[in-house]
Amino acid sequence: MARYTGPSTKIARKFGEPIFGPDKYFERRNFPPGQHGLAKKRKKSSEYGTQLKEKQKVKYTYGLLERQFRNLYEKASKMKGIKGENLIMLLESRLDNIVYRMGIAPTRAAARQLVSHRHIVVNGNVNSIPSVLVKPGDVIGVRERSKSLEVIQDSLAASANKYPWLEWDANTLSGKFLNLPDRTEIPETINEQLIVELYSK
Repeated sequence: MARYTGPSTKIARKFGEPIFGPDKYFERRNFPPGQHGLAKKRKKSSEYGTQLKEKQKVKYTYGLLERQFRNLYEKASKMKGIKGENLIMLLESRLDNIVYRMGIAPTRAAARQLVSHRHIVVNGNVNSIPSVLVKPGDVIGVRERSKSLEVIQDSLAASANKYPWLEWDANTLSGKFLNLPDRTEIPETINEQLIVELYSK
């Protein structure tokens, strides 16, 4: 299963924000990577460059490669409503993202690993496909034999994020995907219109 496995802080510095979550190394060096990262004179980016950078940022944030991302965009294009918002809703509906949002994993990469290693159940059945799209009303939880895993316990203990579109039961270590989030409720700084403009060329 293909995924990005390179240095995360370097990518976060490229985009100027901690897109992979809290990062102490990013806080220390929050300037672009490379020999000239601290140089004040930066070449102005073209319109295409700005659009491409936004697409890459979203891909890295949600942990997708180009083909997966393009397929989701095509699916979003066929849905009713605004293309860009549809794309964000589909990204938010991925199982690995839901596991991360519920606080079961500290990062989306960790959530992807938990899913692929069969620690997560959807509606009572083990699901090992991180990219599966969860539907409103589905119940996502930790597999019974995995509830004592240290990484899950530590993540839940440190998690303070509560999202209105998710319901969490700490006793059963499971939660419900209540509904698709409103675009204004998603905390990431994403300009999805730039992505639509890029793919529309």
